[in-house]
Amino acid sequence: MKKTIVIGASSGIGKELAILLAKKGYQVGLMARRIELLQALQQEIPTKTYIGYLDISQSSDAISRLQNMIQEMGNVDLVVIGSGTGFWNPELDWLKEKQALDVNVYGFCALAVFAFHYFSKQGHGHLVGISSIAALRGSDTGPAYHASKAFMSNYLEGLRKKAFKEGSQIIVTDIKPGFVDTDLVKGRKKFWVASPTKAAEQIYSAIQYKKSHAYITHRWRLIAWILKFMPTWLYNRV
Repeated sequence: MKKTIVIGASSGIGKELAILLAKKGYQVGLMARRIELLQALQQEIPTKTYIGYLDISQSSDAISRLQNMIQEMGNVDLVVIGSGTGFWNPELDWLKEKQALDVNVYGFCALAVFAFHYFSKQGHGHLVGISSIAALRGSDTGPAYHASKAFMSNYLEGLRKKAFKEGSQIIVTDIKPGFVDTDLVKGRKKFWVASPTKAAEQIYSAIQYKKSHAYITHRWRLIAWILKFMPTWLYNRV
């Protein structure tokens, strides 16, 4: 039986992915800040589960707690870093910007580095990071969120290249969701909104096929193509 840790499993995509992985036969380590939600989720999952508190914004403590979870589970084949935060911040409030950076840059990077080293010592493993379609261009209304997701995506690519050059059996997958019906997108203008369940199903498919990256849902590849090639003069007016 394979084992996975889902960081950010208390709600949204992380919760649905944890449920799906359990249905597919994984033992699941559930980690997030809201322990009471993890305890409720644990009752829904038929396979062996573990729960642990983890606040990704506290990077040093988060590393220690991830290490403890791996030790408790014995070994882990898959680590999903799904915790993230972002703000609609047109007023450019520094505290909101800093919170996005603490979680999406420093916290993410700390856990990704630890997971990569762990898989290197183990000889195999699969690291999945959930970035965003927002990684592709900057934003006037959420600059730290877009920039931090770009960092995540670029960092995952760097780890993938490192694994290749070292000849290690480490798979690194960058998941770029568009709009998914979670708290993160409430209050925003949105289209092509996927349910967390559908998003989880497509993420699981990307994991199974060991993809380097995947847009969730698949139709967002079209938006990605448009964003990548849209000239700056036009993007500035969007």
